[in-house]
Amino acid sequence: MTTDFTIRPDETAVYALGGLGEIGKNTYGIEYGDEIIVVDAGVKFPEDELLGIDYVIPDYSYLKANKDKIKALVITHGHEDHIGAIHFFLNAVNVPVYAGPLAIALIKNKLDEHGLLNSTELHEINEDTILQFDKMSVEFFRTTHSIPDTYGVAVHTPSGTIVETGDFKFDLTPTTKQPPNLQKMARIGSDGVLLLMSDSTNAERPEFSKSERWVGKTIDKLFNEIDGRIIFATFASNMSRIQMATEAAIAHGRKIAVFGRSMEGAVNNGRALGYLNIPDDMLVDAHEVNRLPPEKVLIMSTGSQGEPMAALARIANGTHRQISIQPNDTVIFSSSPIPGNTQSVNRVINELEEAGANVIHGKINNIHASGHGGQEEQKLMLSLMQPKFFMPIHGEYRMLKVHEGLGHDIGVPEENTFVLDNGDVLAVSSDEAHVVGQIPAQDTYVDGNGIGDVGTAVLRDRQMLSEDGLVVVVATIDLKNKEITAGPDILSRGFIYMRESEELINEGRKVIFHAILSSMHETSANDHTIRNAVVSQLQRFLFEQTKRRPLILPMFIMI
Repeated sequence: MTTDFTIRPDETAVYALGGLGEIGKNTYGIEYGDEIIVVDAGVKFPEDELLGIDYVIPDYSYLKANKDKIKALVITHGHEDHIGAIHFFLNAVNVPVYAGPLAIALIKNKLDEHGLLNSTELHEINEDTILQFDKMSVEFFRTTHSIPDTYGVAVHTPSGTIVETGDFKFDLTPTTKQPPNLQKMARIGSDGVLLLMSDSTNAERPEFSKSERWVGKTIDKLFNEIDGRIIFATFASNMSRIQMATEAAIAHGRKIAVFGRSMEGAVNNGRALGYLNIPDDMLVDAHEVNRLPPEKVLIMSTGSQGEPMAALARIANGTHRQISIQPNDTVIFSSSPIPGNTQSVNRVINELEEAGANVIHGKINNIHASGHGGQEEQKLMLSLMQPKFFMPIHGEYRMLKVHEGLGHDIGVPEENTFVLDNGDVLAVSSDEAHVVGQIPAQDTYVDGNGIGDVGTAVLRDRQMLSEDGLVVVVATIDLKNKEITAGPDILSRGFIYMRESEELINEGRKVIFHAILSSMHETSANDHTIRNAVVSQLQRFLFEQTKRRPLILPMFIMI
């Protein structure tokens, strides 16, 4: 795939390295001439089929090739799907970063952990900040989401104004006391918006999303009714939910214990920035929790998405060092599962209930409100911005398509709306918009310290191992004299129980023996051809006998 494209001097290029056709990995580029503004540097969490993968991040090769053009990385807010890959991004292209107060605090934690804090240029912005570059400028408008300091971004280019909303809903009674700035959105719209790039997450919901304050009333009611300990699980980055839970705890005389490194960081940042008002004497450590009466305890925990190493999962399966489930404990899940996490969340819920806890979760209990606007809010954003062109972002394909239809309903002509893939380059000018090419935008897998070194072949092997196990074939071969001097032997891991499968193993050894002998007598015989012959014939034999296809690993000593 080419890393170049051609546009006219009056056109601005817009593209996504992540965030189209998926939830997560939000990274968008706006490019005019020799200037690029990048909006967000998000991560995507792996789905079940990505065995062993820790994170999925964008392909930064195009940005690396054009790093001298990048003027700024602008952050809309502090959620992981918008800042989670920032250390990978900055390792690829070290550019100035602009973000709101809470996002800056969260980013500093990440950069400090990865040794990048001292080498990164960080700038705190607010709604009144204007970034001025030679050809482009950037201004911000306040939106509401499930985290404080959430902004939309308006990039003013010589072609026209391009607006990227970030994640938003129109919460008119937010717990953060940061209502959406409708007046500024309307002003930007009346000045003229060339292209609107808007959050599509809840495009399938024909509704106006409920206010966080509505959830706060439910949380307060639950705290009033529950007698035992409360374990409250939510995203560490959901400051609004943490605020409501801690305020309810203080109002009902419950001491607060915080478990999970990210939750500890969130509480520390929230208190430092004034979003959380928790007196020192209301915070207790793990050792004090077990000495307090159950009705005087709130445990704030990570793990609302069923993450196996998070505090809640370890509490559920009994491996947490300090906390175990007690009779009359109540666990509140104040979140909804991210796509791909449903099974993990259900597993933790089952383990908690089996251990004796009462678990409150799901929409039926009114303990979660989405941070993303439904169709009515998406139409309101379209109406306020009045864009000439419209590009739905931040959503799976079906969400983008529904959102595109909402644009048509509001009056954006069909030929002026674009549902694109990651890597597609949209060229926009004052009078037209069209796709002009593609840039590399494949998923990059992060596994431990390895970035991009796990590809489809490795994942396919992991899939085979997880489903059908491994068979190792061991033999010593004298290729010169065309003899097998030791073996062949078979070792099984996750395929068969060897003590109960002697007949299958013996027959398999015969298949391997004949495969090695026949391939050794070929004129072009070598280590590679012998391995291929053994894998092919043994795989066929094992499938005929078991209807399974284990991964076969020949380990030959050639003498």
